[in-house]
Amino acid sequence: MDFLQSSLLPLLILLLSFLLFFYFNKISEPSHVGCSLVSYNHYWITSKRIVTPHGIISGAVEVKGGYIISVVIGEHWRGSVKKEQVFDHGEAVVMPGLIDVHAHLDDPGRTEWEGFPSGTKSAAAGGITTLVDMPLNSFPSTVSEETLKLKIEAAKEKIYIDVGFWGGLVPENAFNASMLEGLLSAGALGLKSFMCPSGINDFPMTNTSHIKEGLSILAKYKRPLLVHSEIQLDLESYSEFKDGVDDARSYSTYLKSRPPSWEEAAIRELLTVTKDTRTGGPAEGAHLHIVHLSDASSSLDLIKGAKSSGDSITVETCPHYLAFSAEEILDGDTRFKCAPPIRDGVNREKLWKALLEGQIDMLSSDHSPSVPELKLFDEGDFIRAWGGISSLQFVLPVTWSYGRKYGVTLEQLVSWWSERPAKLSGQELKGAIAVGKHADIVVWEPETEFDLDENYPVYHKHRNISAYMGRRLSGKVLATFVRGNLVFKEGQHAPAACGVPILAR
Repeated sequence: MDFLQSSLLPLLILLLSFLLFFYFNKISEPSHVGCSLVSYNHYWITSKRIVTPHGIISGAVEVKGGYIISVVIGEHWRGSVKKEQVFDHGEAVVMPGLIDVHAHLDDPGRTEWEGFPSGTKSAAAGGITTLVDMPLNSFPSTVSEETLKLKIEAAKEKIYIDVGFWGGLVPENAFNASMLEGLLSAGALGLKSFMCPSGINDFPMTNTSHIKEGLSILAKYKRPLLVHSEIQLDLESYSEFKDGVDDARSYSTYLKSRPPSWEEAAIRELLTVTKDTRTGGPAEGAHLHIVHLSDASSSLDLIKGAKSSGDSITVETCPHYLAFSAEEILDGDTRFKCAPPIRDGVNREKLWKALLEGQIDMLSSDHSPSVPELKLFDEGDFIRAWGGISSLQFVLPVTWSYGRKYGVTLEQLVSWWSERPAKLSGQELKGAIAVGKHADIVVWEPETEFDLDENYPVYHKHRNISAYMGRRLSGKVLATFVRGNLVFKEGQHAPAACGVPILAR
């Protein structure tokens, strides 16, 4: 017996050592076949421009098992690393992947508009590693536990990046606490509501009574309410526009139909309930987020006042409001229709100023595609055409290209597109290149210019509906990593869609 023990013990120790070595150093294959364009899950990304919470460094990021396990300044990482485990990106910028908190992927129910596969492929090609899908434009709208489960099921094995989900706040569920709690308990990251008609039949508008109830439920979960903040003030005049009294091909006609006063009125009403989110208030713990702000005058002043009073409130705007102005939109070019509308050049300058000064907290795409037929290109009717800017793949180069003249920095891009969106959506493991975070990383060349022409690879389902086609931009995305998987590299996507549905717990 002693002989057997003395003979087997060294063999057992050797076997255990081998198993431990294999477990901690496995680099030959990813966790799921086809999830990544590389075959190992422990590697280094090096660059002379890595954007970290402590500044831009020259160095390396070590990734293992989908997480960032070290960030090293200088050349100290060399020597103990195999050459094949290093992605050396030279002068290219390495920074956290973008987090888009406002996108419509139309899945399930309207996949002919976009869908999870094409939507997340285009996001990955644009450096977006996480997005939060809106509860409407899909069918059915996501307003209950059951409809959220339908969306989660639709996303399985179809998403190339991580995707979370907002639930919808509508009159049907606003006064039904168990229905809202069921939706939030099932994993919705927060709620979204409209203060004007949404254009989707099963997603009706809410008023401040609904919103107040929604905030009281959200306070228990410490999650946000996102609000489309427009109120129709002059319904008779609006009906005239819809009936064709003015020239519907003229963008100025559409612009007049949704004046800044609509945004101002909605925000003014919202602020009667956001005071409840202050410390000690009945909705403390809830948060209100105003989506796609277009008006940079009175509306912005109201938001600034609410923040100074202690209301828990943030606001976003979108690249199309920063890139375009009403004066340059040609008659009949309905690619530019969105709500609220793109306003004049003076307003655009004010938006940039507010963003740079921190009065606007973050950016989002509000990617809202449709089938081309709904854009009514032949008629060019701005009043009847579907509104929405198709933009998911382009938001990083657009923000950079149009922001350079204002002195936009790489650190500001990370704040607007990664850090603050991560906080809004409750994603503590995302939004920064730091130890312990998900290895969600974009590598891109800010100086490289390209034309969005017929030869440029675009992964949106309908490239021709995007207002950005025909533009010359700066900022080419070279590679996108999601939880350590290389999901996009210079025109090639990973074979399998291994993005993770993000559910709040």
